[in-house]
Amino acid sequence: MRKLLPILLFFPLFYSSCTTNAVTGRKQLNILPEGQLQQMALTEYKTFLSQSKVVANNTSNNAEMVRRVGSKISNAITQYYSSKGKSEILEGYKWEFNLVDNKEVNAWCMPGGKVVVYTGLLPVTQNETALAIVLGHEIAHAVASHGNERMSQSLITQGVGIAGDVLTSNNGKVNSIFNGIFGPGSQIGFLLPNSRLQEYEADHFGLIFAAMAGYNPTEAIPFWKRMAAASGNQNTPEFLTTHPSDENRISRLQGYMAEALRFYKP
Repeated sequence: MRKLLPILLFFPLFYSSCTTNAVTGRKQLNILPEGQLQQMALTEYKTFLSQSKVVANNTSNNAEMVRRVGSKISNAITQYYSSKGKSEILEGYKWEFNLVDNKEVNAWCMPGGKVVVYTGLLPVTQNETALAIVLGHEIAHAVASHGNERMSQSLITQGVGIAGDVLTSNNGKVNSIFNGIFGPGSQIGFLLPNSRLQEYEADHFGLIFAAMAGYNPTEAIPFWKRMAAASGNQNTPEFLTTHPSDENRISRLQGYMAEALRFYKP
């Protein structure tokens, strides 16, 4: 009976924590309360900024561009969820957009709307529209609760969360898993090993968000080609990776384009 007890406790938690994503329509396992995840993200975000070289908005056109694009994307997302009667999904989101002096080709968004772009990304984006494609993609990961989903899967596989342990943010395993997924040391953003399904969802809805913000979604194709070139055109088979291959990603993006263009008003 002792061996069966953890299993008996697990199944109610599993089924009660499965939710249908408001936009994608896909069932997701989300154990952590969104408010708790946002608070953990805020703490990590503040720590990261305090230890990084943040480019001041009043001294850099690039920093101002990051904030301008981020503001347009976040407004588009607010409009999108409102149009679906799902504004509560963004409860607790307090958007922040910062450019950090770092040579890595990277950008990321934490739960609650905490966004960072690295200066090393800008030579690849090359223009404001491509930056909007990036931010649409990264923010889509956050609002689609991909991080919560990955954390929940990890918590279950590591035996955390049984009998409500996961509800406390001072749980050492919970913090360890969070830092492994969201901590800057985990190479979040473009380098974050989201599942291919999550990546395709972020590509799909990121295009829509960028288009709603007034940016031409077709820029995604040349941008991802530049990303492929910047990464050295590594030809690792897709089944050995978590990200889609560049060829498959671009093919999927082309498939999403007609829908995204319906949201684009130049």
